[in-house]
Amino acid sequence: MITKTDLLKSTGSLLLGVIGDPIGHSKSPVMHQAALSALGLPGSYVPMHVQSGHVGDALAGIKALGFRGINVTIPHKLEVIPYLDHLDETALRIGAVNTIVNDHGVLTGYNTDGIGYVRSLKEEAVSNLKGKKIMVLGAGGAARGIVYALSLESPDCIFIANRTADKAEAMASEWKDLADIRGISMLELPAHLGDMDILINTTSVGMHPNVAETPVDVNLISEKMVVSDLIYNPLQTRLLAESEQKGCKVHGGLGMFVNQGAFALEYWTGMPAPVAAMRSAVLQNMNG
Repeated sequence: MITKTDLLKSTGSLLLGVIGDPIGHSKSPVMHQAALSALGLPGSYVPMHVQSGHVGDALAGIKALGFRGINVTIPHKLEVIPYLDHLDETALRIGAVNTIVNDHGVLTGYNTDGIGYVRSLKEEAVSNLKGKKIMVLGAGGAARGIVYALSLESPDCIFIANRTADKAEAMASEWKDLADIRGISMLELPAHLGDMDILINTTSVGMHPNVAETPVDVNLISEKMVVSDLIYNPLQTRLLAESEQKGCKVHGGLGMFVNQGAFALEYWTGMPAPVAAMRSAVLQNMNG
C-alpha cells in the first residue's frame, strides 16, 4: 500500500487533473481539491481543455510534468487508450478509461464510472437490480462502463438505444455472455420503453448549458419507472424534473460523480476517500 510519505517524497506536492472538451463546467476540481484538503495532502487538481487529436500530446505532458494522475471525461474516454502502458481488467473489458495513474512515467488506465454509478443507483434508488428490465440511452464511453457494471447485477435484460443502432448492437454483442443485452435505434425506443423498470440517460443531452433539452419524450415514460440521469450539472435535469412530476422515482448523477471520483482518488493516493467532504464541496459550489 502506498503511504503519504511515499506519495509526496519525490514532489512534495500532488499534481492531479482532468482532461475533456468542454471542461469549464466540470466540478471535479472543486471536489478533488476538497478531498486533498480533507486528507491533509498538499497538491492541486486542475482542469485541462484538450481537443480531439491532441490527447497523445496531453498524456506526454502528464508524464513530463509529473502528474500523479488524471481523470478523463467526454469525449476522450476511448481516445486515450492507445497512449497508455497498461489497462486494468475492468477498463480492458469496457474499452473505456476515465482514470489514469502515473507511476514514474508508466500510465495505467482504469474505469470507475460503472462501479461508481451502480453503487449510487443501489444506494439511492434501486437496492437490488436482479431481474430488472433496463433501458440505457446512448452508446458512448460512459454507457460502456455502466452497461458492463449493470450486466454483473443479474438484470432480466438491458436495452441500449442509440441514434445509430449499429453502435448499440456492437456494444450489446460484446457482453452477451454476461446478460441479455440488445442494441436498438432511438426510433425503436417507443416500442420497448413501456416495459422497462429503469431508464438511464448516459448521453450529454440536458447538460449545462443546454438545460432545456431532453433525450426522450417524457410522455413515453411510465410512472412506475425509475428514471436515472448521469448528468449532475444541473442537479436535476429536465428529464428528471418531468419524470418526477409524472410520479417516477428519479436518480440524479451526483452520487455517481462523487463515487467515481472517490474510487479514482483511492487509486492515486492509496487512502480512503473522504466521500462526505467531496459531496459537500460539489453541492456547496453548485448552490453557491
